[in-house]
Amino acid sequence: MAHAETKVLTAHVPLPLADKIDQMAARLERSRGWIVKQALTAWVDQEEERSRLTREAMADVDAGFVIDHLSVQAWAESLGTDRPLPVPR
Repeated sequence: MAHAETKVLTAHVPLPLADKIDQMAARLERSRGWIVKQALTAWVDQEEERSRLTREAMADVDAGFVIDHLSVQAWAESLGTDRPLPVPR
């Protein structure tokens, strides 16, 4: 198996968080580095998805695909009543 090139990153981590990482590494029988790499990978993936969804939403706004705030508010307020309004389109 080919190994990817790596780069060492250094970060100051609060002691309680470092302790949790050490405990998790021991419990999972993994290295501290493996735990940190998993966490960073998940965070980066989450931020990339958030960015993609934001760009998609902004494209919808630019294209005029929006719902008026007052329509959404009226719909939300109707949800607890005997006659809820249909979802605004």
